[in-house]
Amino acid sequence: MTGQFILAIDSGTTSSRAIVFNHAGVSVGAHQLEHEQIFPQAGWVEHDPREIWTRTLQVVEGALVAAGISKADLAAIGITNQRETTIVWDKATGEPVYNAIVWQDTRTQKIVDELGGGDQNKYQARVGLPLATYFCGPKVKWILDNVEGARARAEAGGLVMGTVDTWLIWNLTGGAAGGLHITDVTNASRTMLMDLDSLDWDLAIAADMGIPPSMLPVIVSSSEVYGEAVVPVVAGVKIAGDLGDQQAATFGQACFEVGMAKNTYGTGCFMLMNTGPQPVWSRNGLLTTLCYKIGGQPAVYALEGSIAVTGSLIQWLRDNLKMFDSSPAVEKLALTVKDNGGAYFVPAFSGLFAPYWRGDARGAIVGLTRYVNRGHIARAALEATAFQTREVLDAMEADSGAKLAELKVDGGMTANNTLMQFQADMVGVPVVRPVIAETTALGAAYAAGIAVGFWTGEADVVANWAEDARWSPALDPVERDRLYRNWKKAVTKTFGWMDDDVHE
Repeated sequence: MTGQFILAIDSGTTSSRAIVFNHAGVSVGAHQLEHEQIFPQAGWVEHDPREIWTRTLQVVEGALVAAGISKADLAAIGITNQRETTIVWDKATGEPVYNAIVWQDTRTQKIVDELGGGDQNKYQARVGLPLATYFCGPKVKWILDNVEGARARAEAGGLVMGTVDTWLIWNLTGGAAGGLHITDVTNASRTMLMDLDSLDWDLAIAADMGIPPSMLPVIVSSSEVYGEAVVPVVAGVKIAGDLGDQQAATFGQACFEVGMAKNTYGTGCFMLMNTGPQPVWSRNGLLTTLCYKIGGQPAVYALEGSIAVTGSLIQWLRDNLKMFDSSPAVEKLALTVKDNGGAYFVPAFSGLFAPYWRGDARGAIVGLTRYVNRGHIARAALEATAFQTREVLDAMEADSGAKLAELKVDGGMTANNTLMQFQADMVGVPVVRPVIAETTALGAAYAAGIAVGFWTGEADVVANWAEDARWSPALDPVERDRLYRNWKKAVTKTFGWMDDDVHE
């Protein structure tokens, strides 16, 4: 190892970022670019895979320039990505056959219903996931069923699939000229196609979805040397880390002990709790998923509560309703009022994820009176994030039997002090933010660095972690319970909106 830095590529839902980290886990250079959000019709969300690849190269170059280094100074590259977003491409040409179908997309509801035949948990004992539009398998089936000629090309061995990490690694390592077709266990665990015990593809489920085995990438660990990049900007640098974004954040937050949990506040909210070397099967609407796997060491599992819409609700208020010019301005608007004025905002834009898994739900604002103004709506939107997190935490504690002592948080919304205080009030335990807020990219960097000996292991990650801010519960418990009770009532008003008479 000669490099003194690790490069992390963070390919998110709304943007691509590259960050250069030093041995202390501190960013020394970064670059970020947004990519287009494509909404062909209601309920459909797409990205252009070619744009994501272009943005990736641009941010990598920008981060190296910002850090004042070259590829020769890099010890390894780690990759983290928006999970469940699905790409199908021609392995001979590298051309996608369709846009990437994003994790928020709900077009596969009929496929999901048909696969389940009335049993949403048909595959849960094998893959840890309920049948839902969230996951990759039904997205692949939709592409094969709806893109002209795609199924025949797939069955002839001409098409491959993958999540965004797979797409990036394939392109970084040569693309059609011999690129690696791989994914790590954390991303594979989000496809609804990987057996959680064997950590291999469940070919019976793939057959149910009409997905030829030849399309599936090789499953690898989250931390090992996969190969070397060949694209000029980082040619010769080892690619050695690969984690889905929420698992990467868990790794970056040093949640290595059973019972430790973190919540990431981004486009959605995702809480993961480390459950150790054995999967814990949820009885309360959570996902059983992989947490990470370091090389040949045993896999570590997690319980996850996935919330579809949190930060994207603030973006919706900004972009669709023009309530403010920038997302941080939501806090200033919310502080113009003392409470939510009786209004509750349930942002079921993509149905409801954990712990409900209701694809028939749609967004609603309830409790409106003439008293309610823009400030109340802004506050209700922020509170929705905290209420949804409380629901997930309640389910997590019920499934694990463990009572959380504190909640580690990261992501862009943690800069909102009003939200973080209300979050602590709702969950009833301290909320703690680390000094290094970019824990998703940092987790990918740690995974890559451990694989090449840049860091010795988890102990170095723990040593680098430091607390930046802490919010303690301050709300009267009676008032907390009243607000939460009303929220639960509001959620029920979103159920059953989508039916045979309502088409998106």
